[in-house]
Amino acid sequence: MKKVLIVDDMVFMRFALKGMLTKNGFEVVGEAENGALGVEKYKEYSPDIVTMDITMPVMTGLEALQEIIKYDPRARIVMVSAMGQERFVKEAILYGAKYFIVKPFKEEQVLETINKVAAL
Repeated sequence: MKKVLIVDDMVFMRFALKGMLTKNGFEVVGEAENGALGVEKYKEYSPDIVTMDITMPVMTGLEALQEIIKYDPRARIVMVSAMGQERFVKEAILYGAKYFIVKPFKEEQVLETINKVAAL
């Protein structure tokens, strides 16, 4: 069972992702409401996959992505962005993100992306 860390400042988004992932065979090992906590929890739980929102308080998803990749260059991070954040998505891929999911998303889209990343 692949372990997933969900990093998003919106409670309902973490709840939605957790529901989709757990009912489809993934173990959500942790959740964080900002990038700084996401980095801490990555180091604590060593998840197989991270879903990372881009726009968050304290530390953005792009900053957290860079910190995690510095700590673990093999980290598999999927960025989650709202429509209109294409510029950030391109940056995220350059920094080491594996894929991205655009909000609002459908369950099939999330699972297809997470399964691709899990297979890397």
